[in-house]
Amino acid sequence: MLGRIFLVLAGLGMAAPALALTIYKYTDANGVVTYSDKAVSGAQVFVFRDRMIERLDNLVQLETKKHAAGETLLVRNDLYAPVEVELRLTAVDNATGAPDEPIRWVLPARSKIRLATLAPREPGKPLRYTPKLRYALGDPRLQPQLYAYPLPWRGGPFRQTQGANGQYSHFTPKGRYAIDIAMPEGTPIVAARAGVVVKTENRQSGRGNNPSGNYVRILHDDGTMGVYLHLLRGSVLVGEGQRVALGTPLARSGNTGNSSGPHLHFVVQRNVGLALESIPFRFNQPVNSLPNFAVGGE
Repeated sequence: MLGRIFLVLAGLGMAAPALALTIYKYTDANGVVTYSDKAVSGAQVFVFRDRMIERLDNLVQLETKKHAAGETLLVRNDLYAPVEVELRLTAVDNATGAPDEPIRWVLPARSKIRLATLAPREPGKPLRYTPKLRYALGDPRLQPQLYAYPLPWRGGPFRQTQGANGQYSHFTPKGRYAIDIAMPEGTPIVAARAGVVVKTENRQSGRGNNPSGNYVRILHDDGTMGVYLHLLRGSVLVGEGQRVALGTPLARSGNTGNSSGPHLHFVVQRNVGLALESIPFRFNQPVNSLPNFAVGGE
């Protein structure tokens, strides 16, 4: 059954870049589940939400410190990566020190910074304002360096089932240049580039609540980030804040999140200015070739 699913997805992945394609899912008389771009009788539209959900609300926070002179607004970054922030104040009343334009700043990893201090224009009356904080992982000032990525797994060879600008799901800014590689569950996944582990998810089984399933995000020295998605529950071997070298075992491949079958979804992203987007990258050898012995392939 999985072979039939992958065959359909492989064809979709090799199609010319275009707008999102409608995929239908149906079960035939023999109980075989099939995904197709053809609307056959009894088929239902298969909704693929190509998005990553990374819960950062408790890790990047706006703090208000009240004092005799007024209020100070601070932003705290508890992540193991820099974060670009933008603070905008609206509906300001009885306040001095409020900026007319949004304040933008890049906070280093694990840091806190003061963005503004407000004082009442008329003492004895309350300050009024509405703060809005936007943020994105990474430092947009850094420029990606040329790098040929070793294959991020051991074993194979395996088959690419969807490439950049795929019509099935790789058409949004965060995943436009992602690569999907079909492989059995439990395949060792290794770091394709050295860096610092920024975020991991390791508890999801099946579809769960996160379309990405279990994943590992690694920040590289040039500000780019490699993300390994749909990993096997409980298999993640690295922790947030850990520095990893090329070839470090990260986890095992799985079929978690919004996945149509066992595979690894690998994408390289960077902050392009308050927005995290995927960027083009290349492997240092064809995906369908022999295993990559440079990182311990067998």
